[in-house]
Amino acid sequence: MIHIVLVEPEIPQNTGNISRTCAATGIKLHLIRPMGFEITESRVRRAGLDYWPLLQLEIHDDLDALFRAYPQAAVDLWLATTKAPRTYAEAQFRDGCWLFFGKETAGLPQWFRMKHYERCIRIPMREEARSLNLSNSVAILAYEALRQTGFSGLLGQGEMKDMSPSSHL
Repeated sequence: MIHIVLVEPEIPQNTGNISRTCAATGIKLHLIRPMGFEITESRVRRAGLDYWPLLQLEIHDDLDALFRAYPQAAVDLWLATTKAPRTYAEAQFRDGCWLFFGKETAGLPQWFRMKHYERCIRIPMREEARSLNLSNSVAILAYEALRQTGFSGLLGQGEMKDMSPSSHL
């Protein structure tokens, strides 16, 4: 299982969209306090719609609490940051990896990035662009990690797999 960690998320709609991505893919979502909203806010739930029962969610008081509960997270973690020296295409994601994302206004804390410098990755973009939306960034890295791990447990084909274009003319 892949884990997504949002460190101090601020915008409920982003967290709602990320929750839906995690629910649809079987990725576990971890939220680190403080958050800029209550998880019960309708804006968070509305973005997740009817996917909430599928979501595996844990809330932690801080990063230390997460690492106490999951010491293995420190072994195979990746930090998404616009400040990273290399792109996510250079990362080798494995089943059980942890993908960390910072709050919308400031990203991940500098001390955390420096502690895990070799595990910092970025999504390529134009130099004059500050960053992508958090929920888009999570989706890009989540699906790359899923691709690299073989999309385990996910439906590999859509309903059209047994249809040919000529049979439905």
